[in-house]
Amino acid sequence: MECVHLGSPPLNQRTDKFRVQLASSAYRRHVPKTRLPQGEVRRKISAASARAHTRKSHQSSSFKLSPGFFKKILAVFFVGILAWIYLVIQPPPPKMCGSPNGPPVTAPRIRLKDGRHLAYKEHGVPRHVAKYKIIYVHGFRSGRQNVVVAATLSPEVIEELGVYIVSFDRPGYGESAPNPKQTVKSMAMDIEELADQLGLGSKFYVIGYSIGRQAVWSCLKYIPNSHLIDVFLPNFPANVLNEAFNQKSRKNQWIIRVAHYTPWLVYWWNTQKLFPASCVLAKNSDGLSSQDKEITSRIYSRKDSVSQLVTEQGEFESLHRDLIVTHGAWEFDPLDLGNPFANNDGFVHLWHGDEDKIVPITMNRYIEEQLPWIRYHEVSGGGHFFPLADGMSNAIIKAHLVGEKY
Repeated sequence: MECVHLGSPPLNQRTDKFRVQLASSAYRRHVPKTRLPQGEVRRKISAASARAHTRKSHQSSSFKLSPGFFKKILAVFFVGILAWIYLVIQPPPPKMCGSPNGPPVTAPRIRLKDGRHLAYKEHGVPRHVAKYKIIYVHGFRSGRQNVVVAATLSPEVIEELGVYIVSFDRPGYGESAPNPKQTVKSMAMDIEELADQLGLGSKFYVIGYSIGRQAVWSCLKYIPNSHLIDVFLPNFPANVLNEAFNQKSRKNQWIIRVAHYTPWLVYWWNTQKLFPASCVLAKNSDGLSSQDKEITSRIYSRKDSVSQLVTEQGEFESLHRDLIVTHGAWEFDPLDLGNPFANNDGFVHLWHGDEDKIVPITMNRYIEEQLPWIRYHEVSGGGHFFPLADGMSNAIIKAHLVGEKY
């Protein structure tokens, strides 16, 4: 018969439990008691609270960042901003005529000493029978095909006087190669090479229209020839310069400032949408005289097709480069020039419309006073495009070539 003792564990289990209790008591007896400072109370913390407190400590310590980390972030951000600004102000590369992705070459061209090509077009009588040989320098947003004097010059005058005119695309325009190093002086050198390669002889005439006047002044300095001029120059007394500057629209004043002081911002300024662009670049008629509006409305379709052709290599190396060179620092002061034709074997003529709102007439009136050897012609009621008015080209050519009074 097996007897079972109910309610008490086996003897060996009771003995083990007693041993554990004794060990615990012994451990408590050997733990030194820590005395708390007077006024402090010992608080019992549960195991769960201790574990939670430990986790919070680890979490807070893991989010601490050193000051050097923030400096690195700011440096990366600053470099990124600079890289973005650099990309924004950088103009796209030009689409060179004759290159795989560029426009085709359709005009005759000469190769210059520096390897660039200059496209040209001939007008009037054949060069070898011409009595008067003229190089025409086109204006802003124009090219070799848009020759103001040749377009309205009567065939009778051409044949009677034996007039030969050669026009060319200035660097970056039409089919002439861009010149990133272009200056006022370099344009005179281009004209001299063009005359030499076409065999124009030791004497030829140069007519510069609108912004093409900078090439004419350069020729006066570096090549002894006779010229027709339309000009706006940087080196004037402050009162004359300020008067002329204030006659320009506020939009055009800003583009002059940008081109003169920060030429590296010209591309961005003319392509951004935050500020109004130049009236000339935007083809805005607000800055034109009544005569100019009438003339441009009459030839608008032809002008529009030409403007698409002359900037096909890109606007920066044509339109924007014009602004940078014209309003930048020149190699010489035109007002210091002496008469290159002291023996009366040539003359310099300066024409200007008294209602020109693009190039202030104040400048040319001052030039007339300072350079009395220039033959100055002021056209009453004429705007910037007065050479395109009926009969004006005939008058200009006759006054220039045969001394006929206007």
